Amino acid sequence: MATAFFFVAIFTGCKKETGSSDDNSAEVSTHSDDQARFSSEVDAVANDADGALESSASFSGRLDQAHLNVVCDATLEYDSISNPRTITITYDGSNCWGTRTRTGVVVLSMAQGVHWKDAGAVLSVTFQNLTITRVSDNKSITINGTQTYTNVSGGLLINVLSLGTITHTITSSNMSVTFDDNSQRTWQVAKQRVYAINNNVGTITITGTHTEGNVTNVAEWGTNRFGRTFTSSTVQPLVISSDCNFRLVSGEVKHITPLVTATATFGLNADGNPTSCPGTGHYYFKIVWTGTNGNTVTVILPY
Repeated sequence: MATAFFFVAIFTGCKKETGSSDDNSAEVSTHSDDQARFSSEVDAVANDADGALESSASFSGRLDQAHLNVVCDATLEYDSISNPRTITITYDGSNCWGTRTRTGVVVLSMAQGVHWKDAGAVLSVTFQNLTITRVSDNKSITINGTQTYTNVSGGLLINVLSLGTITHTITSSNMSVTFDDNSQRTWQVAKQRVYAINNNVGTITITGTHTEGNVTNVAEWGTNRFGRTFTSSTVQPLVISSDCNFRLVSGEVKHITPLVTATATFGLNADGNPTSCPGTGHYYFKIVWTGTNGNTVTVILPY
């Protein structure tokens, strides 16, 4: 059972800006922060769903029954009788991670006769006013909508060492995001998560799977809080590593809007250089784009 929860990972964010200035700096920085927060919270719910599913024999297809409360800031209610069967995750607003609080409900739904360990198993994940508030500045985002999780490869995380890798996908066309300025937008999601353990280090490697026009590897797309269309694609896969306290340790994302094309590189120190695992405190990501005067603009934000 420990191996399954080996992958309970989370991204955290708080805001700070350094580097060169540009007329577009505020908008580019805010959108990059919005996307990083949204993406990380979608992945955090996926991690919670992994733990909830794998603790139940009815849902996972395991031989032993656990029904553990595997989410530190939520209670879980299992209904294995109805069709579809459901697991209801109710977030209680506690600050067990130290950086943010969550309130709201996420409902996992799976048809009778389906087990999560089966290749191609599908899970519906419904976000009901999931509000995430960042402790550092008390700013929040609220997520509603439904996602589809698919266990592409089959298998359970508890067995990933013997299986080699396990691949899940997350897709959605109707995620509603409400930002701290009360603007509300609809975002789409298409990403792949590959789980592996090598040399006793667990990793989750995340890539976008959608193509929008001539942009490939798109993980999120839609309209940002400023009313501009955007795509966010993975130039280099995002990697979460267990030996760095389940932190996002590397990866590069490209944001394209009508305003700019910017790249965000993760796993850095406050100077914008690659860093080894911090036990506490922040990693940083560096956003780079071409400014209005043709100059290169750099903004560094913590997460």
